[in-house]
Amino acid sequence: MARFPISPAPNLLLRLFSSNKRSSSPTAALLTGDFHLIRHFSAGTAARAAKDEKEPWWKESMDKLRNIGISAHIDSGKTTLTERVLFYTGRIHEIHEVRGRDGVGAKMDSMDLEREKGITIQSAATYCTWKDYKVNIIDTPGHVDFTIEVERALRVLDGAILVLCSVGGVQSQSITVDRQMRRYEVPRVAFINKLDRMGADPWKVLNQARAKLRHHSAAVQVPIGLEENFQGLIDLIHVKAYFYHGSSGENVVAGDIPADMEGLVADKRRELIETVSEVDDILAEKFLNDEPVSASELEEAIRRATIAQKFVPVFMGSAFKNKGVQPLLDGVISYLPSPNEVNNYALDQTNNEERVTLTGSPDGPLVALAFKLEEGRFGQLTYLRVYEGVIKKGDFIINVNTGKRIKVPRLVRMHSNDMEDIQEAHAGQIVAVFGVECASGDTFTDGSVKYTMTSMSVPEPVMSLAVQPVSKDSGGQFSKALNRFQKEDPTFRVGLDPESGQTIISGMGELHLDIYVERIRREYKVDATVGKPRVNFRETITQRAEFDYLHKKQSGGAGQYGRVTGYVEPLPPGSTEKFEFENMIVGQAIPSGFIPAIEKGFKEAANSGSLIGHPVENLRIVLTDGAAHAVDSSELAFKMAAIYAFRLCYTAARPVILEPVMLVELKVPTEFQGTVAGDINKRKGIIVGNDQEGDDSVITANVPLNNMFGYSTSLRSMTQGKGEFTMEYKEHSAVSNEVQAQLVKAYSASKATE
Repeated sequence: MARFPISPAPNLLLRLFSSNKRSSSPTAALLTGDFHLIRHFSAGTAARAAKDEKEPWWKESMDKLRNIGISAHIDSGKTTLTERVLFYTGRIHEIHEVRGRDGVGAKMDSMDLEREKGITIQSAATYCTWKDYKVNIIDTPGHVDFTIEVERALRVLDGAILVLCSVGGVQSQSITVDRQMRRYEVPRVAFINKLDRMGADPWKVLNQARAKLRHHSAAVQVPIGLEENFQGLIDLIHVKAYFYHGSSGENVVAGDIPADMEGLVADKRRELIETVSEVDDILAEKFLNDEPVSASELEEAIRRATIAQKFVPVFMGSAFKNKGVQPLLDGVISYLPSPNEVNNYALDQTNNEERVTLTGSPDGPLVALAFKLEEGRFGQLTYLRVYEGVIKKGDFIINVNTGKRIKVPRLVRMHSNDMEDIQEAHAGQIVAVFGVECASGDTFTDGSVKYTMTSMSVPEPVMSLAVQPVSKDSGGQFSKALNRFQKEDPTFRVGLDPESGQTIISGMGELHLDIYVERIRREYKVDATVGKPRVNFRETITQRAEFDYLHKKQSGGAGQYGRVTGYVEPLPPGSTEKFEFENMIVGQAIPSGFIPAIEKGFKEAANSGSLIGHPVENLRIVLTDGAAHAVDSSELAFKMAAIYAFRLCYTAARPVILEPVMLVELKVPTEFQGTVAGDINKRKGIIVGNDQEGDDSVITANVPLNNMFGYSTSLRSMTQGKGEFTMEYKEHSAVSNEVQAQLVKAYSASKATE
């Protein structure tokens, strides 16, 4: 193989470049061996690359995005506040009140029922723009019966506004909502509303928030005057007074601080700096060295502490009187996090549900959560929060929970019940899609990963009712309504009582179920009757009883003949079987072909006991003897013999009625412990445990289900709405003689009327 001589060109090139004083390009530097310059060029390139890496295309739009919720106790003014926010951000052009005389109703309460009752039932999602920032607002309900709506909304939010009433202060539902925010680690700002009302006292409310909600909080504003003298607010960060002019308070005018308030303002600003410096090291250093704190330093410290959930800034105002809403919007932008400042986790289904931290960037694979469903005019509307990646109209997405592949037919941005079509949405945004079949809580991906967002904790239903349509013709619409509500609301369950044949609906309380019955009437034009559901009693025997029965019937042709002898006895306690049948016949007194028919007869008879017609359980039947006829015996004859034999010996076996007993766990503030315990004894409950948990008492009791109807309402009235309870089935146990006599009497009376 011929060897080629090395070309002299490289050496020549080297000499040519080395004659130059200074290399002017990376290539030249490389060729001349100018390593100092190579370092210089690579550092420059790296810096440029880092800058490109540091500032991806979506960085700015993510930083200028906020997903917030407004939640509070009933009638604290959440929806009124949202209405003002939409007005000032230019989303609506006139203001309507919640219980407005003009009959329009607030923009966010889009259902007829909501406008009529003046309460918010569903969370409505809307978005608006404030000073170049895009804000998605989710208006959440305050009634405890709709907590699943609040839970779902908080699951997808990055920050929240907790509205407190300056007169009512921290109320029961404020505590519940705050507990939920803590569970989902949602940073929050507080807004003390209704400063124009008689008896308004924001400082009392601030102290209540510190004591009852254990908030580490301080006011960032001081009101100028209260009640009818409420004129404006003083900003403690920039130390400026703001007054609100114009018919709807749209003109914010900065002015001087009134002379008589300068001392109070100085004290409150110092208190604010001191409170924040307790949880922020950078500010603490300045505070301890007695250095002056500038407005921007204080703002940054509040932002760091709020996002870390160590501090809650408190704003003030009156939404109804159009005062203090604009500074609250500034506060949302200044102190609440953007989507990329919040850590979200998913569960990797391929890796035994291991927790995975999502990057939250639109460059990653698509991960979106369906957090709310609505039946819109054009089919099912699904609200999605995009956690990672980009979703585009026409894309194929995969529902991880069902494994189905779906095309996105239409993508919209919601504004209460109006919508705007958009082409795509990236991580951090809240959008809605049409025509996607799914349940709430389902996760969608682009197929490259198999993640599900953590399952939302869905409380068990505590209240059940029997419902049925008045007219037989409307059955189709009735079942359609129930199917839709079940999909929309995980706390609403529908079941069929196999014994009574009634449709049973279960939910979070009487108001919850009443609203659904009302919605069936309004939206589906179906009138439904509501009754108390029948409790699933059982019957059992307490002693052994003998039976010996001959079933003999002679008619033209083949007759019926069958004799069965044996005994019934209760099963030993703790046995897993509810019914046992044993054949102890020696020889062929009854041909073996008839034995299954006898067992079937006894089973059928045990389906309905003679006391109150409920199934009999914990029962053992032993067949010891019998007789058959060569011609007249048949399966039917022996089955009938078994049924009558059971009925005859049943009374001799001293039957008793069993009722379902529930394990009830209550959490009530200690001051109501005596009242609640007394009420449980009145309901024939047995208290089995009583523990202390902070300021609350946790009571565990076994209470018969029949005495628990309407309990959620009476617990609320006993504890001023602060008590909570959970209830689960424990066992069936025998009722007292007096209750048994009442039940038997009621059953006999109902049989007589049939």
